[in-house]
Amino acid sequence: MQKSKTISPKSGPAPAQGNSPGGDIPGIQDSQSTADKAVALRVIKKYPNRRLYDTETSAYITLTNVRQLVMDSARFVVRDAKTNEDLTRSILLQIILEEETGGAPMFTEAVLANIIRFYGDAMQSFMGTYLEKNVQAFLDLQVKMAEQTKGLSPEMWAQFMNAKSPMMQGMMGTYVEQSKSVFTQLQEQMQKQSEQMLSAFGLKR
Repeated sequence: MQKSKTISPKSGPAPAQGNSPGGDIPGIQDSQSTADKAVALRVIKKYPNRRLYDTETSAYITLTNVRQLVMDSARFVVRDAKTNEDLTRSILLQIILEEETGGAPMFTEAVLANIIRFYGDAMQSFMGTYLEKNVQAFLDLQVKMAEQTKGLSPEMWAQFMNAKSPMMQGMMGTYVEQSKSVFTQLQEQMQKQSEQMLSAFGLKR
């Protein structure tokens, strides 16, 4: 009778403090990894020694590698290897902090101070939505610019970037209109919430 062969799972480098890349909480992590696979997410595990482990490549990676995944528009999630907590936001904030302190900062002290002031404010949720939609509109503008400038010579690029060029004015006009639309939607949302609050207290405008 032929003996069946046992196929051992693919193993990665052994993490510190006795944590294996496969996870040591099967009940929680197996179900979560199934959910991640269902939406084609690349799972990165963070261990107590602060090391990051890419389960797709079975190798340890650095914050710089994670930044590259962001630049490549890769879909991924960072999870705590023990608790399975989603740490993606904190990792992205670390990347932003490194960019802000290591190179040419994007945010001035005044902008950062104003953002901090919105935390805990009644306008916090509105500001988050407003910033998110405005950034997306700016990214859309960037994509359009990249499409319009393919194959341009340095001279043509300089002409294109001239604020007075019809093409640039057209794209900037579109961005401004989108920004106005986002702000209008924000105002309408604020007005509706104000009316609901006044109605709850038996008041009318």
